[in-house]
Amino acid sequence: MQESKGEYFLHFVWTTQQRHPLLIPEVERSVHRCLQSEAQRLRCSVLAVGGMPDHVHLAVKAPTLLSPAQIMKQLKGVSSKLASDEFARGDNGPLTWFRWQEGYGVFSFSASQREQVVQYIRNQKQHHANGKLWLSCETD
Repeated sequence: MQESKGEYFLHFVWTTQQRHPLLIPEVERSVHRCLQSEAQRLRCSVLAVGGMPDHVHLAVKAPTLLSPAQIMKQLKGVSSKLASDEFARGDNGPLTWFRWQEGYGVFSFSASQREQVVQYIRNQKQHHANGKLWLSCETD
Protein backbone atom coordinates (compact mmCIF):
# COMPACT_ATOMS: atom_id res chain seq x y z
CA MET A 1 0.00 0.00 0.00
CA GLN A 2 1.60 3.23 -1.13
CA GLU A 3 -0.94 5.55 0.42
CA SER A 4 -2.05 5.83 4.04
CA LYS A 5 -5.74 5.50 4.78
CA GLY A 6 -7.32 6.71 7.96
CA GLU A 7 -10.13 8.74 9.36
CA TYR A 8 -11.38 9.73 12.75
CA PHE A 9 -14.57 11.23 14.11
CA LEU A 10 -14.57 14.28 16.39
CA HIS A 11 -17.25 16.11 18.36
CA PHE A 12 -16.17 19.66 19.17
CA VAL A 13 -17.89 21.96 21.67
CA TRP A 14 -16.94 25.58 22.34
CA THR A 15 -18.53 28.69 23.79
CA THR A 16 -18.86 32.38 23.18
CA GLN A 17 -16.85 34.74 25.39
CA GLN A 18 -18.16 34.42 28.94
CA ARG A 19 -21.10 32.44 27.48
CA HIS A 20 -22.80 35.59 26.26
CA PRO A 21 -25.79 34.68 24.00
CA LEU A 22 -24.18 36.12 20.87
CA LEU A 23 -25.39 33.46 18.44
CA ILE A 24 -28.78 35.03 17.81
CA PRO A 25 -30.65 33.40 14.87
CA GLU A 26 -29.26 35.57 12.06
CA VAL A 27 -25.70 35.30 13.41
CA GLU A 28 -26.04 31.58 14.15
CA ARG A 29 -27.03 30.72 10.56
CA SER A 30 -24.07 32.59 9.09
CA VAL A 31 -21.58 31.25 11.65
CA HIS A 32 -22.77 27.66 11.11
CA ARG A 33 -22.46 28.05 7.33
CA CYS A 34 -18.98 29.54 7.78
CA LEU A 35 -17.95 26.62 10.01
CA GLN A 36 -19.24 24.10 7.48
CA SER A 37 -17.47 25.80 4.60
CA GLU A 38 -14.15 26.12 6.43
CA ALA A 39 -14.29 22.53 7.72
CA GLN A 40 -14.87 21.31 4.17
CA ARG A 41 -11.95 23.44 2.98
CA LEU A 42 -9.84 21.61 5.58
CA ARG A 43 -11.04 18.31 4.06
CA CYS A 44 -13.28 17.48 7.00
CA SER A 45 -16.67 15.95 6.31
CA VAL A 46 -19.22 17.85 8.37
CA LEU A 47 -21.65 15.46 10.00
CA ALA A 48 -23.63 17.96 12.09
CA VAL A 49 -23.49 21.49 13.43
CA GLY A 50 -25.78 22.93 16.07
CA GLY A 51 -25.87 24.59 19.42
CA MET A 52 -27.39 27.32 21.51
CA PRO A 53 -26.94 31.11 21.64
CA ASP A 54 -23.84 30.65 23.82
CA HIS A 55 -22.14 27.59 22.34
CA VAL A 56 -21.57 25.44 19.26
CA HIS A 57 -21.38 21.68 18.72
CA LEU A 58 -19.73 20.35 15.57
CA ALA A 59 -19.17 16.74 14.49
CA VAL A 60 -16.73 15.97 11.70
CA LYS A 61 -14.95 13.10 10.06
CA ALA A 62 -11.42 14.46 9.96
CA PRO A 63 -8.38 13.62 7.86
CA THR A 64 -5.48 12.15 9.80
CA LEU A 65 -3.16 14.90 8.59
CA LEU A 66 -4.87 17.46 10.86
CA SER A 67 -4.90 17.52 14.64
CA PRO A 68 -8.00 18.61 16.54
CA ALA A 69 -6.08 21.72 17.65
CA GLN A 70 -5.33 22.70 14.04
CA ILE A 71 -8.96 22.23 13.04
CA MET A 72 -10.29 24.23 15.98
CA LYS A 73 -7.81 27.08 15.57
CA GLN A 74 -8.86 27.54 11.96
CA LEU A 75 -12.60 27.18 12.58
CA LYS A 76 -12.69 29.57 15.51
CA GLY A 77 -10.50 32.11 13.74
CA VAL A 78 -12.45 32.23 10.50
CA SER A 79 -15.88 32.22 12.15
CA SER A 80 -14.92 34.88 14.70
CA LYS A 81 -13.68 37.14 11.91
CA LEU A 82 -16.89 36.62 9.96
CA ALA A 83 -19.11 37.38 12.97
CA SER A 84 -17.05 40.44 13.91
CA ASP A 85 -16.95 41.81 10.37
CA GLU A 86 -20.58 41.08 9.45
CA PHE A 87 -22.51 41.50 12.70
CA ALA A 88 -20.45 43.56 15.13
CA ARG A 89 -20.27 46.89 13.40
CA GLY A 90 -21.67 49.19 16.03
CA ASP A 91 -25.01 50.60 14.88
CA ASN A 92 -25.07 48.64 11.60
CA GLY A 93 -25.20 45.15 13.09
CA PRO A 94 -27.10 43.29 15.77
CA LEU A 95 -23.96 42.85 17.92
CA THR A 96 -21.47 45.32 19.32
CA TRP A 97 -18.72 42.68 19.57
CA PHE A 98 -18.11 38.96 19.00
CA ARG A 99 -15.52 36.60 20.49
CA TRP A 100 -15.14 32.92 21.24
CA GLN A 101 -14.04 31.80 24.69
CA GLU A 102 -10.51 30.39 24.83
CA GLY A 103 -10.41 26.62 24.83
CA TYR A 104 -12.82 23.97 23.62
CA GLY A 105 -13.87 20.42 24.25
CA VAL A 106 -13.21 17.65 21.77
CA PHE A 107 -14.36 14.06 21.99
CA SER A 108 -13.61 11.24 19.60
CA PHE A 109 -16.33 8.78 18.69
CA SER A 110 -16.59 5.65 16.60
CA ALA A 111 -18.40 5.16 13.31
CA SER A 112 -20.98 3.08 15.17
CA GLN A 113 -21.79 6.11 17.39
CA ARG A 114 -22.13 8.47 14.44
CA GLU A 115 -25.92 8.62 14.29
CA GLN A 116 -26.25 9.08 18.05
CA VAL A 117 -23.82 12.02 18.03
CA VAL A 118 -25.41 13.60 14.95
CA GLN A 119 -28.89 13.42 16.47
CA TYR A 120 -27.64 14.84 19.76
CA ILE A 121 -26.12 17.84 17.96
CA ARG A 122 -29.09 18.43 15.67
CA ASN A 123 -31.46 18.43 18.64
CA GLN A 124 -29.48 20.77 20.90
CA LYS A 125 -32.30 23.25 21.41
CA GLN A 126 -34.70 20.46 22.42
CA HIS A 127 -32.15 18.90 24.78
CA HIS A 128 -31.62 22.22 26.53
CA ALA A 129 -35.36 22.92 26.72
CA ASN A 130 -35.96 19.48 28.25
CA GLY A 131 -32.90 19.62 30.51
CA LYS A 132 -31.55 16.44 28.88
CA LEU A 133 -27.87 17.07 28.30
CA TRP A 134 -25.52 14.31 27.23
CA LEU A 135 -23.26 13.39 30.11
CA SER A 136 -22.18 9.97 28.94
CA CYS A 137 -22.24 7.68 25.94
CA GLU A 138 -25.08 5.67 27.40
CA THR A 139 -28.51 5.95 25.81
CA ASP A 140 -31.80 6.26 27.67
